[in-house]
Amino acid sequence: MQAIRKRPEDVAGANLEHYHKTRTEFSWEQARKMLDGFSDGALNIAHEAVDRHVANGLGDKVAIRWIAKDETRLDFTYADLKAQTNRFANVLSGLGLGKGARVYSFMGRAPELYIGALGALKAGAVFCPMFSAFGPEPVTARMSIGAAEVLITTETLYKRKIAAIRKDLPDLKEVLLIGCKGDAPEGTRDLGALMAGASPEFAVVHTAPEDMALLHFTSGTTGRPKGAVHVHEAVVAHHVTGRYALDLHEDDVFWCTADPGWVTGTSYGIISPLTNGVTMIVDEAEFDADRWYRILETEKVSVWYTAPTAIRMLMKAGIEPAKQHDLSHLRFMSSVGEPLNPEAVMWGVAAFGMPFHDNWWQTETGGIMIANYASMDVKPGSMGKPLPGISAGIVEKMADGTLREATKPMTIGQLALRPGWPSMMRAYLHEDERYNKCFVDGWYLSGDLAMCDTDGYFWFVGRDDDVIKSAGHLIGPFEVESALMEHPSVAEVGVIGIPDETVGEVVKAFVALKPGFEGNDELMLDLLGHARKRLGPAVAPKIIAFRKNLPKTRSGKIMRRLLKARELGLPEGDISTLESDEQ
Repeated sequence: MQAIRKRPEDVAGANLEHYHKTRTEFSWEQARKMLDGFSDGALNIAHEAVDRHVANGLGDKVAIRWIAKDETRLDFTYADLKAQTNRFANVLSGLGLGKGARVYSFMGRAPELYIGALGALKAGAVFCPMFSAFGPEPVTARMSIGAAEVLITTETLYKRKIAAIRKDLPDLKEVLLIGCKGDAPEGTRDLGALMAGASPEFAVVHTAPEDMALLHFTSGTTGRPKGAVHVHEAVVAHHVTGRYALDLHEDDVFWCTADPGWVTGTSYGIISPLTNGVTMIVDEAEFDADRWYRILETEKVSVWYTAPTAIRMLMKAGIEPAKQHDLSHLRFMSSVGEPLNPEAVMWGVAAFGMPFHDNWWQTETGGIMIANYASMDVKPGSMGKPLPGISAGIVEKMADGTLREATKPMTIGQLALRPGWPSMMRAYLHEDERYNKCFVDGWYLSGDLAMCDTDGYFWFVGRDDDVIKSAGHLIGPFEVESALMEHPSVAEVGVIGIPDETVGEVVKAFVALKPGFEGNDELMLDLLGHARKRLGPAVAPKIIAFRKNLPKTRSGKIMRRLLKARELGLPEGDISTLESDEQ
């Protein structure tokens, strides 16, 4: 598939207009100077996101426009946000909680989530978000591992999911409820009442750059979730990657559709847009195609960051809905969560007049590492190029256990990064051995397999344990999924390898169809033929199974390992982030 060439008028004024020059001149010390910090060398994420803008004359600018489920709007200026986050910091202080306290959220995208996150950081506390859809077991695991001391949640969620497990959380001192309809239940406090009585003045705690600030849990293939520790210094990467990868300018209206329960919803749904001084949109409701198009139009969104699952759901409805709205303010679209199929990149051009720009990062990296930035030509299906300050390579493990960086283009190996960027996780909480295994011979090993072409573009192949080995071939499931996605009947695909006595593994594809198509033998043969034509017989799937839905995490990743576990009758591992099932 040919690259999408950018015209000079498309890239004029982009923050990363001159890639090679910027990479050559860039330093993280220089990036740190884009922020204010404190004179004593301290650095606090919330100060950089909120208070410094008020001090610099942006207090009257809208920081957050919150859209309720009934589509009413509530605006918070930077001055409002300063006062409200100060109130929350004072609430914590009044309860005897401050620096180092573990503050968890367990709610949907309500304003109190964003105020609580920033207020906790102002107080020097550690913030940990959880998805409101979690059941008791994943909540208990995350709060136990992190020794949660404060929980912000709704009265409804508390009664349904927390009250029964409270006895299993000995570290939990305070439960702060929003939406109380009367007196708060025993053992909890009404956050609204506490906020009303708290002062809007607060001196931001001067946290050290290496002080723990954020705790994000990521699911493993087996065992308990891992708690990735991030520090206040991470804000340097959040800020500059928002400028370079998402091309944020102060006059932008930015919408990150991710829930803060996922790391993207915190790094780029709270911190990065606010440090860059933009107006950000928060939608309380879940995905609805018509609603999303209305928001893009009505709010004049200029930069949009979303997930491949959402893009594929929009694709199901066709191009016409997009054409019925005035989206002329939209100038940059980006995607993250799992690799973006070439078909989806090209659909962006047809529907919106511009491609979706894929990028790559992980909970562990804390921020975007590789991206299709605004001024670069886009190769559909590629994750892009490393951002300034990021050194990436493809490494192969040698017989003696050491690593060698691949020099031949399109060699499949593990995607690795040279450590040292500010948002790099500092630990897996209480799991030093698990953490240390991520670093070998001066590389951080991502666990993802990838390739790099002659132009320096990186291409995702699959997770290290996803790659299929068939008759001597290494087959990346993403390549097969992308080919099947080009068929007009296909909405989503998940590809795995299943054991075969002759060739080791054969490729099996699980396919969810678009409305109007029926999963019958005729369509199966058509899909098999399409894949053979596109990929060749050695790579194409041998088996296709139709499913109404595929199992996905709330961040939109299709859970190949879960497909494989169920196919082979293996343990399913941690499925706490599972959002949908394939039944």
